Amino acid sequence: MMGSSVEFACLLLVFSSLGKNHLVSGGCAGKCCRGRDLSCVSTDWRMDRVYGTCYCDKGCVRTKDCCFDYFTECPAQDCAVSEWSFWSGCAKPCQPSVRVRVRHTEQQPSNSGEPCPSLEQRAGCREYRDHQGNHCGLNAGPAFITSMEFGNGRPKHDSYGNPLHPGFCVEFTLESRTPHCTVENRPHTHWMRYITEGFKVCVACEPPAMRNNSGSCQGDGQESDKDAVLRWQAVGNPQCSGTWKKIQKTQQCNCPPQHSFVFI
Repeated sequence: MMGSSVEFACLLLVFSSLGKNHLVSGGCAGKCCRGRDLSCVSTDWRMDRVYGTCYCDKGCVRTKDCCFDYFTECPAQDCAVSEWSFWSGCAKPCQPSVRVRVRHTEQQPSNSGEPCPSLEQRAGCREYRDHQGNHCGLNAGPAFITSMEFGNGRPKHDSYGNPLHPGFCVEFTLESRTPHCTVENRPHTHWMRYITEGFKVCVACEPPAMRNNSGSCQGDGQESDKDAVLRWQAVGNPQCSGTWKKIQKTQQCNCPPQHSFVFI
């Protein structure tokens, strides 16, 4: 009888020791995963107080099979980024080019937190004065356009601090476009995919693209016949270009966002 008690006590000691060692190697410490990942597995007490296979992926919260320490070992930390910087100047004054703004990562994501968004934005632009401050001589030519979204990055004042005045909108029917508009995958060229023949588009003529003397934008068709076929070119991809016909001039643009552009 005495021998049996000693043997039982020894077994308890062994199981207790194994349990302690298991607690060190089990659980979710250093094993947190994003989404639902069946390989993100451990063996320990589950949150429903069942001992056995448990998981350390984010999906375990929904399936209720997380390891007991999931919420202490795997708190999700989303990526944190700074505010956008000011837009840079255009790369080439007096020519359609690109302006850039950036932000930086302040906290990296961890434990299945949301990944970081894009840290750079590009927008089509055009400076209307050269480096010496002289007005650029705007020649007759195609209308240079960019996405209305990128046009929102324009300054609200001119280079001398004078407030810019509102402009107008011109509606066109797209007659043609080159296939190069759909082959680019860069973030600032995705808007070109929506340039499709036969659709009506709206193009805003606003300062600084609006020429103060004439109250018009290059290529807006104000001096052309209604049936005239006019040329346009997308800023950011010189090979994306085509033709359109003017429908009418309006005070505001009323096209869907994907068919709304701005003169550069």
